[in-house]
Amino acid sequence: MDKKLANYEIVTLAVFLLGGKSNPVDAEDIAFKANQIAPLRFTWKKYKEQISIDNVRKRLWDAKKPKYGSYLLGSDKQGWQLTEEGLKFAKQNIHRISETELTRKPIDRKEQRVLRSEKEKMLSSVAYEKFETDNESSITIQEACAFFRIDEYVVGEARERKILRAVNSFSDDPDLKNAVSYLAALARKA
Repeated sequence: MDKKLANYEIVTLAVFLLGGKSNPVDAEDIAFKANQIAPLRFTWKKYKEQISIDNVRKRLWDAKKPKYGSYLLGSDKQGWQLTEEGLKFAKQNIHRISETELTRKPIDRKEQRVLRSEKEKMLSSVAYEKFETDNESSITIQEACAFFRIDEYVVGEARERKILRAVNSFSDDPDLKNAVSYLAALARKA
């Protein structure tokens, strides 16, 4: 592993490997994966076999701060999820850890069905239809929010989580990547 990765970057990569691209990940799972990626970096000083969850939590909160790149969104209670910046960082830097540390949590069948269903709903939305017919300027903020299945009751971090889930899940999808990016910017204006 490249020794130049900071601890907040390691926990960001751990979130990526644990599926934090589209779903919140628990801090304990992140601690375990971070310790696999960088053995002894997150352990107690006296008892090296024990992972320090406090140390990991501090790095998670660091990764959320703008001065450290705003790579994560979340909390200890809600779980941790990659932001767009965090996903970009992870994709650009995942090669910096060894192949044996790259065990990624596979997407289970249920999650595949959910993503397939989300994609179908997005593809059939008014906002997507307007986007595909080069009529972006007529897309309203409400239509962009409906694309992400957000209403006026979904606010703050919950709103951002829903947008991030779609952006991160479909950022590589040939049908949706451009629309998701464009409509996310519009939905965030609400």
